[in-house]
Amino acid sequence: MTQATYPDLKGASVFITGGGAGIGAYLTEGFLRQGAKVAFVQRSDASEFAQEVGERTGNTPLFLQCDVTDVNLLKQRVAEASEAHGPVTVMVNNAANDQRHATMDVDEEFYDWSQSINLKSYFFSCQAVIPFMKAAGGGSIINFTSISYMMGNAGYAIYTASNSGINGLTRSLAREFGPDGIRVNALAPGWVLTEKQMDKWASPEALDAHMERMCLKEHLKPEDIVGPILFLASKTSSAMTGQAMVVDGGVVVTG
Repeated sequence: MTQATYPDLKGASVFITGGGAGIGAYLTEGFLRQGAKVAFVQRSDASEFAQEVGERTGNTPLFLQCDVTDVNLLKQRVAEASEAHGPVTVMVNNAANDQRHATMDVDEEFYDWSQSINLKSYFFSCQAVIPFMKAAGGGSIINFTSISYMMGNAGYAIYTASNSGINGLTRSLAREFGPDGIRVNALAPGWVLTEKQMDKWASPEALDAHMERMCLKEHLKPEDIVGPILFLASKTSSAMTGQAMVVDGGVVVTG
């Protein structure tokens, strides 16, 4: 897929959570192709991906292994990225886990695990990067949410609660740090058919039912999310903050 070029992203210091797999891997490559200096964290070893994407793009990312639920290590990784590439001015909170669960089966341990990935890590990564953005005179934070809470989907209530919380967090941070030149937006993708989704949940029946709700009759691919993220990261969207951009092929209606 051909992407627009954003000159202000060339040389920008970018930090992506979950940037070594799924949608995150496509985001890492997308920013590298813009000439950005990309650091990403991933719980699993993504050294091989970092090398391969560096060879493809001629621009090698900095891989920093980290479980985003380890708040102290996550903060350390943001600092390390800023030391290596200059103060982080673009933060993409992409890491998430949409593990399905029946409400009546959830115990406190699972609840805390899900929230620690899907909401708590978002708050603390934002907290970690804001001082660096202030020092740089501004920046752009992009928080991944989802249309799942807008649809009122059953089967993962903690996940949809986190998605809704991310929108509240995004709006409050946008208000609080706008005077510092820091923009905070959310991106709500629809059902993006990554390998994980295809392996776990994308049955023919589920895909057909979702397609019925789509205005554009083509399922989303990870590549479809890269362009909107680049737009929100760049100064092209300089007047946008506190917003949730939906990219779902026309499943939900906002406004």
